[in-house]
Amino acid sequence: MSGGDNLEFEIRPNPAPVGDAERAALLHNPGFGRIFTDHMVTIRYADGKGWYEPRVEARAPIPMDPASAVLHYAQEIFEGLKAYTLPDGGVAMFRPDANAIRFAQSAQRMAMPQLSVETFIESLHQIIKIDRSWLPTGEDSSLYLRPFAYASEVFLGVRPSMEYLYLVIASPVGPYFSGGVKPVSVWVTPDYTRAAPGGTGAAKCGGNYAAGLSAQAEAIENGCDQVVYLDALERKYIDELGGMNVFFVLDDGTLVTPPLTGTILPGITRDSIIKLATRDGRRVEERPVSLEEWHKGSVSGRIREAFACGTAAVVTPIGKVKSADDEFTIADGGSGEITMALHKQLADIQRGRAEDPFGWVHRVL
Repeated sequence: MSGGDNLEFEIRPNPAPVGDAERAALLHNPGFGRIFTDHMVTIRYADGKGWYEPRVEARAPIPMDPASAVLHYAQEIFEGLKAYTLPDGGVAMFRPDANAIRFAQSAQRMAMPQLSVETFIESLHQIIKIDRSWLPTGEDSSLYLRPFAYASEVFLGVRPSMEYLYLVIASPVGPYFSGGVKPVSVWVTPDYTRAAPGGTGAAKCGGNYAAGLSAQAEAIENGCDQVVYLDALERKYIDELGGMNVFFVLDDGTLVTPPLTGTILPGITRDSIIKLATRDGRRVEERPVSLEEWHKGSVSGRIREAFACGTAAVVTPIGKVKSADDEFTIADGGSGEITMALHKQLADIQRGRAEDPFGWVHRVL
């Protein structure tokens, strides 16, 4: 089938796919991001030629020259979204058009060629169709889709690459946090920031995550599940978690979340929550929230709940906040009523169990 770049995908089925019994055993308890399907999508790009050679082929290692540009200058972007089994046995994705648009925006920021929305979505269709048997059916399970692109030109020099490779791989997954939805603890890092104005904070590039690994390790060393960053200018306001956006629930039911000023990722789950809450008549504020406000609000009861959100974990309650010289609990440290209601509302739409008022569910099969 053709995509928006007038590409026709060549299908090369894996000659030695995983057997039914082995696949069933793997799907019984897939974990997160540890097992992969039989195929992958590849599309090449060359300056002056555009995107070419779109293929669906056996998942395999990628031959790479030691001088490949991505290894030296980190021109790389990625996305993450899920395919779900519907109650009628069909398969759907959630807002893949939003992922496609963000992928193009990340490409622009990283001086990379943009893939059309149509070709991006069609590449997802292709891998879902050929690897349909890998889609798990468990309550919190899904097929995690990872589209990504990187600079593949063989050269050493600081300039945008002239060649790129786009791929899609797929991984059957269970819940992101083992044990399902439960409150997490977060560590406020005193030394590290995630992004600064004018940087790559709004792009979904691997370098953002690599730069956060030390902070995440620091969080774990201090007995916390995740790291939360403060802004780079004043070291005062909450930005986001290591890989998720954050919301606060006030005592009057208002949702508050940090604004999109270019330093945090414009999360698709974040945007979905804002739209759902607004439709339901709930007030939503996009404004800076200081660590001091979070602490005082939690103590006084003004801030009743806090939660993180993202594609992998959907909506996850935050129970405790810890820093080098402070520690506090939000309410009773449990899973707040509004947080869990939003989690259920969003998950039910994604999995076809509830009305889809915005046309977000994109049926594939």
